[in-house]
Amino acid sequence: MACLVGGVFAVLLLCLLFFIRLYYVVKTGSSYKPGTRGPVAVLVVAGSGGHTTEVLRLMECLSAAYTPRHYVIADTDRMSEEKICTFESSKQHSDSEAQFTICRIPRSREVHQSWSSSVLSTLDALRYSLPLVFRLRPDMVLCNGPGTCVPLCVAGLLLGILGMKKVSIVYVESICRIKTLSLTGKILYPISDYFFVQWSSLRDRYPRSIFLGRLV
Repeated sequence: MACLVGGVFAVLLLCLLFFIRLYYVVKTGSSYKPGTRGPVAVLVVAGSGGHTTEVLRLMECLSAAYTPRHYVIADTDRMSEEKICTFESSKQHSDSEAQFTICRIPRSREVHQSWSSSVLSTLDALRYSLPLVFRLRPDMVLCNGPGTCVPLCVAGLLLGILGMKKVSIVYVESICRIKTLSLTGKILYPISDYFFVQWSSLRDRYPRSIFLGRLV
């Protein structure tokens, strides 16, 4: 009986320490400035269709200091890789040392997929995201809404919780979201270091968000 009580106490203590560490990482995240000591390794989450187009427009605004660039797409995405390669080919005219990779992980949620099965598919995507993020160890994760970014952001957050490396999570909500956040935005809003919205009505509803006008 004493062993059981001791085991329960140890689990509760570990959970408490985990949430304290999580709170600290999230609260102090915005004070961390990636790039102050050199290049910024950025992990870019691209989704099918408009998500990829928007995130590549964001990438156009970043300087050559954001390198290497690691793009992550869903394994069922057949269009984003071509768009990324075209974009990077145009960048290399001005940046001869540009470095980029394209990685694939399982999609967290397909269109019209049920919520119950989405939990399982997201856990499966997390199984691939953890070793990928732990191997790449980016300075920043940049995403704009595809469900694929959720397990990748969780993996980046875990790096900070474990004290291995602080990974800044930068989320840009889609221009299409005027009054409410997307499901991905609602999930990542509490843990993002920088959460950008493109409509003032969203900034009023979500005080932690940053409104700079239209970004893409």
